[in-house]
Amino acid sequence: MIHGYKEFISRGNVIDLAVAVVIGAAFTALVNSMVADLLTPVIAAVIGEPDFSALSFTINGSEFTYGNFINALIAFISVSLVVYFFVVVPINHLKEDEEETHRDCPECLSEIPVKATRCAHCTAEVTPTP
Repeated sequence: MIHGYKEFISRGNVIDLAVAVVIGAAFTALVNSMVADLLTPVIAAVIGEPDFSALSFTINGSEFTYGNFINALIAFISVSLVVYFFVVVPINHLKEDEEETHRDCPECLSEIPVKATRCAHCTAEVTPTP
């Protein structure tokens, strides 16, 4: 039982996920600080409201603090833009540059080199791709 747990923890996916969670938490704190200390004051200078969390309205005695939602929305949009432009776009650019070295055999669907003329698994003749 302990051996199985050790194998589970030692897998690359679990360790990668743990590192991603830690980095994500630190990144979230950084972006929240950017929103609270840099972006919100700029918006406040234009609109005139320094802190959106105080914005609210009341209906039949129920208070709706929509300012907190505005702050969370600004933080979400900021995080998603930063992640997209600084993580997703560069990764996609790197993937485009990678040349494919393997393909699937049309007969047995095993992975074979792109330049192969015969499948090593089922021995079917295949046309090499340039």
